[in-house]
Amino acid sequence: MQELSVAARREQAVEAALAVLTLEEKVSLLAGRDMWSLPPVERIGLRSLVMADGPVGVRSPGGPGGSPGTEASTAFPSPSGQAASWDVGLVRRIGRLIAQEARAKGVHMLLAPTLNLHRTPLGGRHFENFSEDPLLTGRIGAAFIGGVQDGGVAATPKHYVANESETQRLGYDVQLDEKVLREQYLVPFETAVKEAGAWAMMAAYNSVLGCTMTEHVRLQHGVLKGEWGFDGAVVSDWGACRDTDRAAMGGTDIAMPGGEHAFGAALVAAVRQGRVPELDVDGQVRRVLRLAARTGLLEGAEPAVPAVLLPAAQNGGALAREAAVRSFVLLRNEPVGTDPALPLTPAKTGRIALIGAGAARPRIMGGGSAEVTAPYVVTPLDGLRAALPDEVELVHEPGVGPGGTLPAASGDAWSGLHAVFRGKRGVELYREELTEAGLRHVFAKPAGLPAARVQQVEIHGEFTPDTDGEHTFSACGLGTLEVRVDDKELFTGHLSPVHDDPLAAVLLPPEARGSVQLTAGVPVRVSLVQRVCADVHEMAVGAFRLGHAGPGPDDEELISRAAFAAATSDVAVVVVSTTEETESEGVDRTGLDLPGRQDDLVARVVEANPHTVVVVNSGSPVHMPWREQAAAVLLAWFPGQEFGTALADVLLGAEEPGGRLPTTWPVRQEDCPVLATEPAAGILAYDEGLFTGYRGWEALPAGNPAPAYWFGHGLGYTDWTYEHIEVAPSSDPDCAGVATVRLLNSGRRAGREVVQLYAVSECAECIESDRPARQLAAFTVVEAGPGERVEVSVPIPMRAVQGWDRRRGGRHRLPGRHRVEAGRSVADLRLRCPLLGAL
Repeated sequence: MQELSVAARREQAVEAALAVLTLEEKVSLLAGRDMWSLPPVERIGLRSLVMADGPVGVRSPGGPGGSPGTEASTAFPSPSGQAASWDVGLVRRIGRLIAQEARAKGVHMLLAPTLNLHRTPLGGRHFENFSEDPLLTGRIGAAFIGGVQDGGVAATPKHYVANESETQRLGYDVQLDEKVLREQYLVPFETAVKEAGAWAMMAAYNSVLGCTMTEHVRLQHGVLKGEWGFDGAVVSDWGACRDTDRAAMGGTDIAMPGGEHAFGAALVAAVRQGRVPELDVDGQVRRVLRLAARTGLLEGAEPAVPAVLLPAAQNGGALAREAAVRSFVLLRNEPVGTDPALPLTPAKTGRIALIGAGAARPRIMGGGSAEVTAPYVVTPLDGLRAALPDEVELVHEPGVGPGGTLPAASGDAWSGLHAVFRGKRGVELYREELTEAGLRHVFAKPAGLPAARVQQVEIHGEFTPDTDGEHTFSACGLGTLEVRVDDKELFTGHLSPVHDDPLAAVLLPPEARGSVQLTAGVPVRVSLVQRVCADVHEMAVGAFRLGHAGPGPDDEELISRAAFAAATSDVAVVVVSTTEETESEGVDRTGLDLPGRQDDLVARVVEANPHTVVVVNSGSPVHMPWREQAAAVLLAWFPGQEFGTALADVLLGAEEPGGRLPTTWPVRQEDCPVLATEPAAGILAYDEGLFTGYRGWEALPAGNPAPAYWFGHGLGYTDWTYEHIEVAPSSDPDCAGVATVRLLNSGRRAGREVVQLYAVSECAECIESDRPARQLAAFTVVEAGPGERVEVSVPIPMRAVQGWDRRRGGRHRLPGRHRVEAGRSVADLRLRCPLLGAL
């Protein structure tokens, strides 16, 4: 008798476990026992499965509410930055390292990656999505999934599907054409299933075509589990399951989190009363047990990755640094004298002015569930100081920052910072030492502390000012808050949510400020107290911070100082950034302007020094009215913990900026083909069809302003000559041909190039209808030394010349001839060749 495969033996163990479970035990496995885990069933050898967020690293679910945990994790660049590398091998390595750290924290299921698209630059989670293109998103996402699952941890692509906006995200209904759904928004998820073999999937909050995703029989049972053959478990977004019967029969297998939810006792009753067939419940439980078996949690079942095959440990800091370098996109690099502005030559540079509040306090990640606690952060100021030779002077001027709420109090001037949770009559229930004066116990109280026992939470510490004058302190949170400095009350009052979304209300709360005159060297005791109120959601208890800002000059003086520093230096480097309030889960952006007076700052610095390099620290597009005056513009995204070291590598030429834009950047937001994020009467209409991103820009009428930088754009430190392309037929029915491209590194140093190939229809009927003329078909990364030629062969998938046929209900080859074009961006295509296999 032929021996069963590992997968078959695993299925036998799953069926054996399922067969002995009672209905109550089965149902218990379909909902969280708490915020982040499923319950164990000891009698079948099933251990508890633990989940954690993780787009840029892995959270610690055992930390304060898990949002984020206090246990540190390597912080990688934002997903938009990862996709800017266009490097599937690098992203797979990132996934493997995150899995390694997940296992060390006892996490079995990572709630990442996010596979929604950059439909509009105003999307609040733009930074957490990979790109505007479904193929690029799918391939980068598949690499991340593959890396995580190489490490024996389940990846959970999200949010299935059409979840591109944050405004009213808990209930809007996306209306779109079936062709658009199939050719654009489902594509990355299909890739995640068919190419990466994802073990789990997260159903979104929103509805699609009139049905909420957790109950969507057609898209979950019909497409995901039926057409694509997905055999993993579907987990709801947190709180997205609302109806017991419809969710249980609609394809959702796990309702998260614990507490009040649609499954549990309600689902047992639905089965007993005959409303939900027990066979449906068995199907759900089978998928959960299979997930547990793959991650090594079911006794008697071999895990998908045996311990001996788990990837070897890597250096998180080294990989985070490499990833940041590969993500940086050099948008502009003009000559200053005889040489390009970048890279800088220390031997020719006596003094560098590093300008911007973000140089000392950068944003390394976006807000919301994408946050982790980094073990350290290398700031641009620290990174450049460490990398520059002693003979180069580095001066720092903060200029004007992005504004927003005051940062949490921290630093050498503070001592004895603690958080104290108190119960009735002021009894201390829990105490925690803090490095900065902020808490984010969003989903649960620390150490399992029951929320009902908490009556008051206090942050206190001793502050010794180093400057005489007016110091400002702030309370940022919800509920009744009080700020005191010694015996002086600076603020007492009730702060109410400014956002409808419960999570956004907690993550982006209102702020109140008060000021007091202090004397340098004289310590004072500062405290912020939050009193529990009945009208404040439980999530908000223990989620607040004490902010501080010392006395200082006004904006005009700060800008003048920065301009003077630039004028008296050989080079000026300005770091500009967005804020947590402008890019975060739960809220969409209201505009693309840099917050505060940062544009004024850049304009004055550029005027003072023609050799100005602007570093943009944002996760998504921003207006850059000064871009044609700056000598160089470098996009750093939210680059993770190694920002400063990676920036120094690139500015000083130790490394080449490796990134290319994964999304098109406009000159002005009103020029964009798609902007809408706000539903009308609960409906969010994707009326633009397939014309989003570069496809939408290319379809705009003649005379419409071009974008500032097209999809795929990015400069390096060498030059490339595209010499030849040819396409050979392929015997693979899924391949339209194999394109071979020859390039020459015609510059003076080694370099890295992202070769992009686009399929172009020559059918006038197609171009003039509802179909874009051009779409990304394939890409690859090459490296070569100066004067070296490199040749690369890239398969062109058949779907590059296919469309969804409404009448026949499937993909079919488009009529007419097609060609493939190769180049450096969608607007810089240098070679073309007929795509013979697509005739």
